[in-house]
Amino acid sequence: MTSLASRADRLPASQADADARSEAPLPQAVPRQETIEWTIFWAFIAALAWTPFWYGSNDLVAWGANAVLFPGLAAGYEISILLRGVSHPIAVRNFAVAAALFAAVVLWVLFQIATLAPSALVHPIWAMAADALARPIEGSISVNRDLTTLALMRLITAASAFWIAVQLCRNPARANLLIMSIAVIGCLYAAYGIGAFVLKVGHVPWMEIPSTNGFTSSTFINRNSFATYAGIGLIAICGLILRFYRREVTAVSGPPALRVALFIEATGERGAALLGGAFVILVALLLTGSRGGIVATGLGLFVLGVVTFSRSEKRAAEPVAIVIFGTVLVAAALFAFGDALVDNIAKRGLNDTSRMAVYLITLRSILDAPLQGFGYGTFVDVFPIYRDRSISVAGTWEQAHNTYLEVFQGLGLVFGSFFVAIVVLLVLRCLKGALTRQENVTVPRVAAGVAFLVGAQALVDFSLQIQAVTLTFTAVLGAGTAQSQSSRLALKDW
Repeated sequence: MTSLASRADRLPASQADADARSEAPLPQAVPRQETIEWTIFWAFIAALAWTPFWYGSNDLVAWGANAVLFPGLAAGYEISILLRGVSHPIAVRNFAVAAALFAAVVLWVLFQIATLAPSALVHPIWAMAADALARPIEGSISVNRDLTTLALMRLITAASAFWIAVQLCRNPARANLLIMSIAVIGCLYAAYGIGAFVLKVGHVPWMEIPSTNGFTSSTFINRNSFATYAGIGLIAICGLILRFYRREVTAVSGPPALRVALFIEATGERGAALLGGAFVILVALLLTGSRGGIVATGLGLFVLGVVTFSRSEKRAAEPVAIVIFGTVLVAAALFAFGDALVDNIAKRGLNDTSRMAVYLITLRSILDAPLQGFGYGTFVDVFPIYRDRSISVAGTWEQAHNTYLEVFQGLGLVFGSFFVAIVVLLVLRCLKGALTRQENVTVPRVAAGVAFLVGAQALVDFSLQIQAVTLTFTAVLGAGTAQSQSSRLALKDW
Protein backbone atom coordinates (compact mmCIF):
# COMPACT_ATOMS: atom_id res chain seq x y z
CA MET A 1 0.00 0.00 0.00
CA THR A 2 1.28 3.44 -0.88
CA SER A 3 2.59 5.36 2.11
CA LEU A 4 0.67 8.45 3.16
CA ALA A 5 3.88 10.44 2.89
CA SER A 6 4.10 9.67 -0.84
CA ARG A 7 0.81 11.52 -1.36
CA ALA A 8 1.97 14.67 0.39
CA ASP A 9 4.02 17.50 -0.99
CA ARG A 10 7.32 18.22 0.75
CA LEU A 11 8.04 21.84 1.66
CA PRO A 12 11.10 23.55 0.17
CA ALA A 13 14.34 23.19 2.09
CA SER A 14 14.33 26.93 2.89
CA GLN A 15 11.67 26.40 5.56
CA ALA A 16 12.60 26.57 9.23
CA ASP A 17 12.36 22.84 9.67
CA ALA A 18 14.82 22.04 6.87
CA ASP A 19 17.21 20.65 9.47
CA ALA A 20 14.83 17.76 10.09
CA ARG A 21 15.23 16.50 6.55
CA SER A 22 18.87 17.37 5.98
CA GLU A 23 20.41 15.29 8.75
CA ALA A 24 23.21 13.21 7.32
CA PRO A 25 22.05 9.71 6.31
CA LEU A 26 23.75 6.69 7.67
CA PRO A 27 26.65 5.60 5.51
CA GLN A 28 25.85 3.07 2.79
CA ALA A 29 29.45 2.24 2.01
CA VAL A 30 32.70 3.07 3.73
CA PRO A 31 35.32 4.65 1.44
CA ARG A 32 38.61 2.83 1.68
CA GLN A 33 40.44 5.96 2.88
CA GLU A 34 38.06 6.22 5.85
CA THR A 35 38.41 2.64 7.03
CA ILE A 36 40.76 3.63 9.84
CA GLU A 37 38.40 6.32 11.11
CA TRP A 38 35.44 3.96 11.15
CA THR A 39 37.46 1.25 12.88
CA ILE A 40 38.52 3.65 15.63
CA PHE A 41 34.96 4.98 15.84
CA TRP A 42 33.39 1.57 16.45
CA ALA A 43 36.13 0.72 18.95
CA PHE A 44 35.23 3.99 20.68
CA ILE A 45 31.55 3.02 20.79
CA ALA A 46 32.49 -0.38 22.24
CA ALA A 47 34.58 1.33 24.92
CA LEU A 48 31.68 3.60 25.83
CA ALA A 49 29.40 0.56 26.05
CA TRP A 50 31.83 -1.11 28.47
CA THR A 51 32.12 1.83 30.89
CA PRO A 52 28.84 1.28 32.81
CA PHE A 53 29.40 -2.47 33.14
CA TRP A 54 31.87 -2.53 36.05
CA TYR A 55 30.31 -0.47 38.85
CA GLY A 56 29.76 2.36 36.38
CA SER A 57 33.58 2.43 36.08
CA ASN A 58 33.88 3.48 39.72
CA ASP A 59 36.69 1.09 40.57
CA LEU A 60 40.46 0.87 40.21
CA VAL A 61 40.15 -1.95 37.69
CA ALA A 62 37.84 0.12 35.50
CA TRP A 63 39.97 3.26 35.88
CA GLY A 64 43.00 1.33 34.69
CA ALA A 65 41.15 -0.25 31.77
CA ASN A 66 39.70 3.09 30.67
CA ALA A 67 43.10 4.77 31.02
CA VAL A 68 44.36 2.28 28.45
CA LEU A 69 41.32 2.24 26.16
CA PHE A 70 40.54 5.90 25.60
CA PRO A 71 44.03 7.46 25.55
CA GLY A 72 45.10 4.42 23.51
CA LEU A 73 42.42 5.11 20.91
CA ALA A 74 43.38 8.79 20.86
CA ALA A 75 47.04 7.88 20.41
CA GLY A 76 46.16 5.40 17.66
CA TYR A 77 44.18 8.07 15.87
CA GLU A 78 47.05 10.56 16.08
CA ILE A 79 49.50 7.98 14.76
CA SER A 80 47.16 7.25 11.85
CA ILE A 81 47.00 10.97 11.09
CA LEU A 82 50.78 11.13 10.90
CA LEU A 83 51.14 7.99 8.80
CA ARG A 84 48.50 9.05 6.31
CA GLY A 85 49.76 12.63 6.12
CA VAL A 86 46.30 14.12 6.53
CA SER A 87 45.07 16.93 8.75
CA HIS A 88 42.79 16.84 11.77
CA PRO A 89 39.14 17.43 10.81
CA ILE A 90 39.02 20.11 13.53
CA ALA A 91 42.19 21.99 14.41
CA VAL A 92 42.91 22.90 18.02
CA ARG A 93 42.80 26.58 17.10
CA ASN A 94 39.00 26.30 16.74
CA PHE A 95 38.70 25.95 20.52
CA ALA A 96 42.05 27.46 21.46
CA VAL A 97 40.86 29.16 24.65
CA ALA A 98 39.40 25.96 26.10
CA ALA A 99 42.53 24.02 25.07
CA ALA A 100 44.81 26.61 26.69
CA LEU A 101 42.79 26.52 29.91
CA PHE A 102 42.93 22.72 29.94
CA ALA A 103 46.71 22.77 29.47
CA ALA A 104 47.00 25.25 32.34
CA VAL A 105 44.91 23.02 34.63
CA VAL A 106 46.98 19.92 33.79
CA LEU A 107 50.23 21.78 34.44
CA TRP A 108 48.87 23.06 37.74
CA VAL A 109 47.88 19.56 38.83
CA LEU A 110 51.37 18.34 37.98
CA PHE A 111 52.78 21.20 40.05
CA GLN A 112 50.51 20.20 42.95
CA ILE A 113 51.99 16.71 42.82
CA ALA A 114 55.60 17.87 42.49
CA THR A 115 57.82 18.27 45.54
CA LEU A 116 59.39 21.44 44.12
CA ALA A 117 56.75 23.90 45.33
CA PRO A 118 57.89 26.77 47.57
CA SER A 119 57.55 26.03 51.28
CA ALA A 120 54.86 28.70 51.59
CA LEU A 121 52.61 26.66 49.28
CA VAL A 122 53.34 23.21 50.74
CA HIS A 123 50.53 21.98 52.93
CA PRO A 124 51.54 21.82 56.63
CA ILE A 125 50.35 18.23 56.93
CA TRP A 126 53.67 17.12 55.41
CA ALA A 127 55.66 18.86 58.17
CA MET A 128 53.37 17.27 60.76
CA ALA A 129 53.98 13.86 59.21
CA ALA A 130 57.73 14.45 59.25
CA ASP A 131 57.63 15.36 62.95
CA ALA A 132 55.54 12.30 63.77
CA LEU A 133 57.88 9.96 61.90
CA ALA A 134 61.01 11.78 63.04
CA ARG A 135 62.45 11.84 59.55
CA PRO A 136 62.33 14.31 56.65
CA ILE A 137 59.49 13.96 54.13
CA GLU A 138 59.24 15.85 50.88
CA GLY A 139 56.11 17.97 50.87
CA SER A 140 53.78 19.18 48.13
CA ILE A 141 50.68 21.26 47.65
CA SER A 142 48.59 18.10 47.40
CA VAL A 143 47.84 16.47 50.73
CA ASN A 144 47.80 13.08 48.97
CA ARG A 145 49.87 12.82 45.81
CA ASP A 146 48.50 9.35 44.99
CA LEU A 147 44.90 10.59 44.95
CA THR A 148 45.84 13.59 42.84
CA THR A 149 47.66 11.36 40.38
CA LEU A 150 44.61 9.10 40.09
CA ALA A 151 42.37 12.12 39.54
CA LEU A 152 44.72 13.42 36.84
CA MET A 153 44.63 10.03 35.14
CA ARG A 154 40.83 10.15 35.06
CA LEU A 155 40.95 13.71 33.72
CA ILE A 156 43.28 12.70 30.88
CA THR A 157 40.98 9.75 30.13
CA ALA A 158 37.97 12.07 29.82
CA ALA A 159 39.93 14.51 27.66
CA SER A 160 40.91 11.64 25.36
CA ALA A 161 37.24 10.68 24.93
CA PHE A 162 36.43 14.28 24.04
CA TRP A 163 39.28 14.49 21.54
CA ILE A 164 38.27 11.28 19.76
CA ALA A 165 34.63 12.40 19.56
CA VAL A 166 35.37 15.93 18.36
CA GLN A 167 37.63 14.65 15.56
CA LEU A 168 35.65 11.63 14.38
CA CYS A 169 32.26 13.31 14.70
CA ARG A 170 33.06 16.16 12.37
CA ASN A 171 31.64 13.60 9.95
CA PRO A 172 27.84 14.09 10.35
CA ALA A 173 27.07 10.40 9.81
CA ARG A 174 29.40 9.39 12.66
CA ALA A 175 28.03 12.13 14.91
CA ASN A 176 24.48 10.88 14.45
CA LEU A 177 25.60 7.29 14.92
CA LEU A 178 27.24 8.25 18.21
CA ILE A 179 23.98 9.68 19.54
CA MET A 180 22.08 6.62 18.31
CA SER A 181 24.62 4.31 19.94
CA ILE A 182 24.42 6.10 23.28
CA ALA A 183 20.64 5.84 23.13
CA VAL A 184 20.83 2.09 22.41
CA ILE A 185 23.42 1.49 25.14
CA GLY A 186 21.27 3.45 27.58
CA CYS A 187 18.27 1.29 26.67
CA LEU A 188 20.21 -1.92 27.34
CA TYR A 189 21.42 -0.86 30.78
CA ALA A 190 17.97 0.52 31.61
CA ALA A 191 16.38 -2.80 30.62
CA TYR A 192 18.85 -4.63 32.86
CA GLY A 193 18.02 -2.31 35.73
CA ILE A 194 14.30 -2.90 35.30
CA GLY A 195 14.85 -6.66 35.11
CA ALA A 196 16.90 -6.65 38.30
CA PHE A 197 14.18 -4.61 40.02
CA VAL A 198 11.33 -6.85 38.87
CA LEU A 199 13.14 -10.08 39.70
CA LYS A 200 14.21 -8.73 43.11
CA VAL A 201 17.86 -9.42 42.36
CA GLY A 202 19.74 -8.42 45.49
CA HIS A 203 22.99 -7.69 43.75
CA VAL A 204 24.66 -7.47 40.39
CA PRO A 205 26.54 -10.77 39.89
CA TRP A 206 29.99 -9.16 39.83
CA MET A 207 29.25 -6.68 42.65
CA GLU A 208 29.68 -7.35 46.34
CA ILE A 209 27.21 -4.72 47.51
CA PRO A 210 23.40 -4.55 47.25
CA SER A 211 22.15 -2.71 44.20
CA THR A 212 18.40 -2.47 44.75
CA ASN A 213 16.95 -1.92 48.26
CA GLY A 214 13.65 -0.85 46.75
CA PHE A 215 15.23 1.10 43.90
CA THR A 216 17.14 0.26 40.75
CA SER A 217 20.74 1.18 40.04
CA SER A 218 21.41 -1.22 37.12
CA THR A 219 25.16 -1.92 37.14
CA PHE A 220 26.12 1.34 38.84
CA ILE A 221 27.54 1.83 42.30
CA ASN A 222 24.45 3.83 43.34
CA ARG A 223 21.07 4.79 41.98
CA ASN A 224 21.79 8.53 41.67
CA SER A 225 24.68 7.94 39.29
CA PHE A 226 22.57 5.55 37.23
CA ALA A 227 19.80 8.16 37.13
CA THR A 228 22.21 10.64 35.56
CA TYR A 229 23.39 8.05 33.04
CA ALA A 230 19.81 7.07 32.20
CA GLY A 231 18.99 10.75 31.79
CA ILE A 232 21.75 11.11 29.20
CA GLY A 233 20.32 8.17 27.26
CA LEU A 234 16.80 9.60 27.54
CA ILE A 235 17.84 13.00 26.17
CA ALA A 236 19.71 11.31 23.34
CA ILE A 237 16.74 9.21 22.29
CA CYS A 238 14.32 12.13 22.69
CA GLY A 239 16.53 14.14 20.34
CA LEU A 240 16.21 11.33 17.82
CA ILE A 241 12.44 11.19 18.33
CA LEU A 242 12.05 14.92 17.72
CA ARG A 243 14.16 14.67 14.56
CA PHE A 244 12.11 11.70 13.36
CA TYR A 245 8.73 13.37 13.75
CA ARG A 246 9.89 16.69 12.35
CA ARG A 247 11.16 14.82 9.30
CA GLU A 248 8.18 12.51 8.86
CA VAL A 249 5.30 14.78 9.90
CA THR A 250 6.00 18.47 10.37
CA ALA A 251 8.02 18.75 7.15
CA VAL A 252 5.00 17.64 5.10
CA SER A 253 2.54 20.08 3.54
CA GLY A 254 -1.12 19.23 3.42
CA PRO A 255 -4.31 19.44 5.46
CA PRO A 256 -4.19 18.81 9.23
CA ALA A 257 -6.02 15.51 8.88
CA LEU A 258 -3.29 14.19 6.60
CA ARG A 259 -0.56 15.17 9.05
CA VAL A 260 -2.46 13.47 11.88
CA ALA A 261 -2.63 10.33 9.76
CA LEU A 262 1.09 10.63 9.01
CA PHE A 263 1.79 10.97 12.72
CA ILE A 264 -0.14 7.78 13.49
CA GLU A 265 1.49 5.91 10.61
CA ALA A 266 4.99 7.01 11.62
CA THR A 267 4.34 6.06 15.24
CA GLY A 268 3.09 2.62 14.31
CA GLU A 269 6.05 1.88 12.06
CA ARG A 270 9.56 3.27 12.57
CA GLY A 271 8.64 5.51 15.49
CA ALA A 272 7.61 2.59 17.67
CA ALA A 273 11.18 1.49 18.37
CA LEU A 274 12.25 5.00 19.39
CA LEU A 275 9.22 5.51 21.63
CA GLY A 276 9.66 2.06 23.15
CA GLY A 277 13.30 2.74 23.93
CA ALA A 278 12.45 6.11 25.48
CA PHE A 279 9.77 4.46 27.62
CA VAL A 280 12.21 1.81 28.89
CA ILE A 281 14.78 4.42 29.90
CA LEU A 282 12.11 6.63 31.47
CA VAL A 283 10.77 3.74 33.57
CA ALA A 284 14.28 2.84 34.75
CA LEU A 285 14.92 6.50 35.60
CA LEU A 286 11.76 6.70 37.70
CA LEU A 287 12.58 3.44 39.46
CA THR A 288 15.85 4.93 40.71
CA GLY A 289 13.83 7.25 42.93
CA SER A 290 16.63 9.80 42.54
CA ARG A 291 15.26 13.26 43.25
CA GLY A 292 18.21 15.13 41.81
CA GLY A 293 18.64 12.83 38.83
CA ILE A 294 15.00 13.05 37.77
CA VAL A 295 14.77 16.82 38.23
CA ALA A 296 18.06 17.35 36.37
CA THR A 297 16.86 15.14 33.52
CA GLY A 298 13.69 17.20 33.36
CA LEU A 299 15.83 20.33 33.01
CA GLY A 300 17.87 18.71 30.25
CA LEU A 301 14.72 17.72 28.35
CA PHE A 302 13.37 21.24 28.78
CA VAL A 303 16.54 22.70 27.25
CA LEU A 304 16.34 20.18 24.41
CA GLY A 305 12.77 21.28 23.74
CA VAL A 306 13.62 24.97 23.88
CA VAL A 307 16.50 24.75 21.39
CA THR A 308 14.42 22.49 19.14
CA PHE A 309 11.34 24.72 18.96
CA SER A 310 13.05 28.08 19.44
CA ARG A 311 12.80 29.10 15.80
CA SER A 312 9.58 30.68 14.67
CA GLU A 313 7.45 28.28 12.68
CA LYS A 314 4.31 28.92 10.69
CA ARG A 315 2.82 25.59 11.70
CA ALA A 316 3.07 25.89 15.47
CA ALA A 317 0.48 23.19 16.00
CA GLU A 318 2.84 20.34 15.14
CA PRO A 319 5.47 21.13 17.81
CA VAL A 320 2.67 21.56 20.34
CA ALA A 321 1.22 18.19 19.33
CA ILE A 322 4.62 16.52 19.77
CA VAL A 323 5.07 18.11 23.20
CA ILE A 324 1.57 17.08 24.30
CA PHE A 325 2.17 13.53 23.13
CA GLY A 326 5.47 13.38 25.04
CA THR A 327 3.87 14.87 28.14
CA VAL A 328 1.14 12.24 28.10
CA LEU A 329 3.77 9.49 27.79
CA VAL A 330 5.78 10.88 30.71
CA ALA A 331 2.66 11.32 32.84
CA ALA A 332 1.60 7.74 32.18
CA ALA A 333 5.05 6.44 33.14
CA LEU A 334 5.10 8.62 36.25
CA PHE A 335 1.66 7.38 37.30
CA ALA A 336 2.58 3.73 36.77
CA PHE A 337 6.20 3.68 37.96
CA GLY A 338 6.68 6.82 40.03
CA ASP A 339 6.11 5.21 43.43
CA ALA A 340 9.85 4.98 44.11
CA LEU A 341 10.27 8.71 43.56
CA VAL A 342 7.21 9.64 45.60
CA ASP A 343 8.25 7.39 48.48
CA ASN A 344 11.77 8.82 48.49
CA ILE A 345 10.45 12.39 48.59
CA ALA A 346 7.98 11.46 51.34
CA LYS A 347 10.75 9.98 53.48
CA ARG A 348 13.53 12.49 52.83
CA GLY A 349 11.82 15.57 51.44
CA LEU A 350 13.42 17.77 48.83
CA ASN A 351 16.16 19.09 51.08
CA ASP A 352 19.04 17.26 52.79
CA THR A 353 20.36 19.05 55.88
CA SER A 354 23.45 16.84 56.08
CA ARG A 355 24.53 17.81 52.59
CA MET A 356 24.04 21.49 53.32
CA ALA A 357 26.31 21.11 56.35
CA VAL A 358 28.91 19.33 54.19
CA TYR A 359 28.72 22.15 51.65
CA LEU A 360 29.43 24.73 54.35
CA ILE A 361 32.34 22.72 55.75
CA THR A 362 33.80 22.30 52.26
CA LEU A 363 33.39 26.01 51.57
CA ARG A 364 35.25 26.81 54.79
CA SER A 365 38.12 24.57 53.70
CA ILE A 366 38.25 26.33 50.31
CA LEU A 367 38.66 29.68 52.03
CA ASP A 368 41.64 28.31 53.97
CA ALA A 369 43.55 27.60 50.72
CA PRO A 370 41.84 29.78 48.11
CA LEU A 371 44.74 29.97 45.66
CA GLN A 372 46.69 26.72 45.82
CA GLY A 373 43.94 24.30 46.84
CA PHE A 374 44.58 21.00 48.59
CA GLY A 375 45.35 18.85 45.56
CA TYR A 376 43.00 17.74 42.81
CA GLY A 377 40.83 14.82 43.92
CA THR A 378 41.81 14.83 47.62
CA PHE A 379 38.41 15.59 49.20
CA VAL A 380 38.28 12.30 51.11
CA ASP A 381 41.50 13.21 52.95
CA VAL A 382 40.79 16.91 53.41
CA PHE A 383 37.23 16.72 54.71
CA PRO A 384 38.06 14.93 58.01
CA ILE A 385 40.39 17.81 58.91
CA TYR A 386 37.44 20.24 58.91
CA ARG A 387 34.60 17.94 59.91
CA ASP A 388 32.65 19.25 62.90
CA ARG A 389 29.52 18.50 64.93
CA SER A 390 27.18 19.99 62.35
CA ILE A 391 26.94 16.49 60.86
CA SER A 392 26.68 13.08 62.45
CA VAL A 393 29.86 11.32 63.51
CA ALA A 394 28.64 8.18 61.74
CA GLY A 395 29.84 7.30 58.26
CA THR A 396 32.54 8.56 55.93
CA TRP A 397 32.04 11.33 53.40
CA GLU A 398 34.08 10.40 50.33
CA GLN A 399 32.47 13.09 48.15
CA ALA A 400 31.04 16.52 48.84
CA HIS A 401 27.97 15.74 46.69
CA ASN A 402 28.77 18.95 44.84
CA THR A 403 31.34 18.58 42.08
CA TYR A 404 31.95 22.32 41.80
CA LEU A 405 32.92 22.65 45.46
CA GLU A 406 35.28 19.68 45.15
CA VAL A 407 36.92 21.21 42.09
CA PHE A 408 37.51 24.51 43.88
CA GLN A 409 38.74 22.74 47.01
CA GLY A 410 41.20 20.63 45.04
CA LEU A 411 42.46 23.12 42.45
CA GLY A 412 41.93 26.44 44.21
CA LEU A 413 39.69 29.24 43.03
CA VAL A 414 41.81 30.33 40.05
CA PHE A 415 42.44 26.99 38.39
CA GLY A 416 39.08 25.68 39.57
CA SER A 417 37.49 28.53 37.64
CA PHE A 418 39.61 27.59 34.62
CA PHE A 419 38.30 24.03 34.89
CA VAL A 420 34.65 25.11 34.98
CA ALA A 421 35.24 27.65 32.18
CA ILE A 422 36.48 24.90 29.85
CA VAL A 423 33.14 23.11 29.99
CA VAL A 424 31.12 26.34 29.85
CA LEU A 425 32.90 27.49 26.68
CA LEU A 426 32.27 24.17 24.94
CA VAL A 427 28.62 24.08 26.02
CA LEU A 428 28.13 27.62 24.70
CA ARG A 429 29.45 26.46 21.32
CA CYS A 430 26.90 23.65 21.32
CA LEU A 431 24.09 26.06 22.27
CA LYS A 432 25.08 28.42 19.49
CA GLY A 433 25.11 25.58 16.99
CA ALA A 434 21.75 24.30 18.28
CA LEU A 435 20.18 27.72 17.76
CA THR A 436 21.78 28.78 14.49
CA ARG A 437 22.56 25.72 12.37
CA GLN A 438 20.21 24.73 9.57
CA GLU A 439 21.54 21.22 8.98
CA ASN A 440 22.76 18.37 11.20
CA VAL A 441 21.46 20.21 14.23
CA THR A 442 20.25 17.27 16.33
CA VAL A 443 23.69 16.50 17.79
CA PRO A 444 24.41 19.97 19.24
CA ARG A 445 20.85 20.08 20.56
CA VAL A 446 21.32 16.80 22.40
CA ALA A 447 24.72 17.95 23.67
CA ALA A 448 23.19 21.13 25.08
CA GLY A 449 20.45 19.19 26.86
CA VAL A 450 22.91 16.66 28.29
CA ALA A 451 25.21 19.47 29.46
CA PHE A 452 22.42 21.10 31.46
CA LEU A 453 21.49 17.71 32.92
CA VAL A 454 24.96 16.88 34.23
CA GLY A 455 25.64 20.48 35.19
CA ALA A 456 22.55 20.64 37.38
CA GLN A 457 23.13 17.18 38.87
CA ALA A 458 26.70 18.16 39.76
CA LEU A 459 25.26 20.74 42.15
CA VAL A 460 23.74 18.08 44.40
CA ASP A 461 25.65 14.87 43.72
CA PHE A 462 28.87 13.39 42.38
CA SER A 463 27.67 11.65 39.22
CA LEU A 464 30.27 13.48 37.14
CA GLN A 465 32.90 11.74 39.25
CA ILE A 466 31.61 8.37 37.99
CA GLN A 467 33.54 7.57 34.82
CA ALA A 468 30.65 6.01 32.92
CA VAL A 469 28.79 9.30 33.22
CA THR A 470 31.84 11.49 32.60
CA LEU A 471 33.07 9.63 29.53
CA THR A 472 29.61 9.47 27.97
CA PHE A 473 29.11 13.17 28.63
CA THR A 474 32.47 14.17 27.16
CA ALA A 475 31.76 12.03 24.08
CA VAL A 476 28.42 13.78 23.54
CA LEU A 477 30.01 17.16 24.20
CA GLY A 478 32.75 16.41 21.69
CA ALA A 479 30.23 15.40 19.04
CA GLY A 480 28.14 18.50 19.75
CA THR A 481 31.22 20.71 19.49
CA ALA A 482 32.19 19.09 16.19
CA GLN A 483 28.72 19.69 14.74
CA SER A 484 28.24 23.17 16.17
CA GLN A 485 29.55 24.78 12.98
CA SER A 486 28.53 24.33 9.37
CA SER A 487 30.13 21.49 7.46
CA ARG A 488 30.90 24.03 4.74
CA LEU A 489 33.46 25.72 6.99
CA ALA A 490 37.06 24.53 6.75
CA LEU A 491 38.18 23.74 10.31
CA LYS A 492 41.16 21.53 9.43
CA ASP A 493 44.77 22.08 10.40
CA TRP A 494 45.52 23.37 6.91
